[in-house]
Amino acid sequence: MLEFLSELIIKISNGIWGAPILILLLGGGFYFLVYSRLAPLRYFGHAIKILSGKYDDPNEPGQLRHYQALSTALAGTVGMGNVSGVAVAITMGGPGAIFWMWISALLGVSTKFFTCSLAVMFRGKDDSGVIQGGPMYYITEGLGKNWKPVAIFFAIMAMIGVSPLFQANQLTQMISDVVLVPNNIPTSFSTNIVIGVVIAIIVAMVVIGGIKRIGTVTGSLVPTMVVIYTITVLYIIFSNSSEIIPAFKTIFHDAFTGDAVLGGSLGAIIITGVRRAAFSNEAGLGTAPMAHGAAKTSEPIREGLVAMLGPVIDTIIVCTMTALAIIITNTWVESSADGITLTAHAFDASIPVYGKYILATCVIFFSMSTMFAFPYYGVKCLGFVAGTKYQNIYNYLFVIVVVVGAVSNLRVIIGLIDIAFALMAFPTVITAILLSPHVKKAAKDYFVRLKEKKVQERNHV
Repeated sequence: MLEFLSELIIKISNGIWGAPILILLLGGGFYFLVYSRLAPLRYFGHAIKILSGKYDDPNEPGQLRHYQALSTALAGTVGMGNVSGVAVAITMGGPGAIFWMWISALLGVSTKFFTCSLAVMFRGKDDSGVIQGGPMYYITEGLGKNWKPVAIFFAIMAMIGVSPLFQANQLTQMISDVVLVPNNIPTSFSTNIVIGVVIAIIVAMVVIGGIKRIGTVTGSLVPTMVVIYTITVLYIIFSNSSEIIPAFKTIFHDAFTGDAVLGGSLGAIIITGVRRAAFSNEAGLGTAPMAHGAAKTSEPIREGLVAMLGPVIDTIIVCTMTALAIIITNTWVESSADGITLTAHAFDASIPVYGKYILATCVIFFSMSTMFAFPYYGVKCLGFVAGTKYQNIYNYLFVIVVVVGAVSNLRVIIGLIDIAFALMAFPTVITAILLSPHVKKAAKDYFVRLKEKKVQERNHV
């Protein structure tokens, strides 16, 4: 029965990630880019200035500063999607899948600009009177109460999409591969349960017990871990500098030939790239608008500009570095490993003994910080569906799912998360397209005021 259910999940996942979702994510991103007259790309420099805090106003509505909103959104994306998700993309679609991750991310820039602008523009209030943002609110506030079933559908799918299944699974796999196996400790279903329970207890202490210290320490260490991970990956890349150009050639060649994929299907590579890019940067899925919707700003366009930096940081930069490390070391060809184990092999090949431990340390903090951040989204969604007095139930369910993820099959987990992501994307992108004239009008007004302000500053000087 379980085997049948597992195969069914994988089958549905592969079926739903076909032409419709490609048209939605790539076509939607292209529409937003053209409709905005390339505004997200033209004002990239301005977005960085906003992020620096130049335009912060403590008196504006919201809970988070621009930097904090982007950091919250990136906490759920920079991490396992960049370390393990890239390995999965290369395993399933070959190096060529990375090229389609880039394309998806570039189009995702404009998608995030629109969806996160809408998240601030059409903020709503939960039944406790607290200002909230996200697709479920911009759907009901922007399109009307008749659209509430669509908003509820999104919220239900999002509760599955932000579950800790993938993080718990890959963290368990990493602990087994790096700590247990090298020390001749046999791994089994039982050891996975034990690891899962330990992880669940730590997560419960933070999300249920309210022990902020662990969450704060983890959150504060994540930027350090990102720096350590980046330096290590760059060391791997540049210590094999002669292989950098061949690696890029392999990516571009396989992106259009499908040589590295069983059956040589170009469509399979494109789908794999878009799926993993969606998992990596979440453009069009609707989670980021929930974080950016809480930003302290009365300028929706300003927050949209900050949000669009996410796919560039996450997919174009970090994912590419991981991909190069795996391709350059040739571990994707020589190893039959999948997910995080493949990335660990790449680290071990270039930095014997220490490499896998550096990766393990980074992964522990990446996955734990994500598992501390994800309930923020899930609680918001359950609060929207059932009311705020029931929203904390999600935290208890989240902790239970940690153990389930630790003992589940990676492909089945990816399949289930991909189904949820696809079903989140349809209401997020379609309603954003319907509401896009509001963003275009607000953008025109914002950029005119920005130009006038620059002229005034220049004349004043």
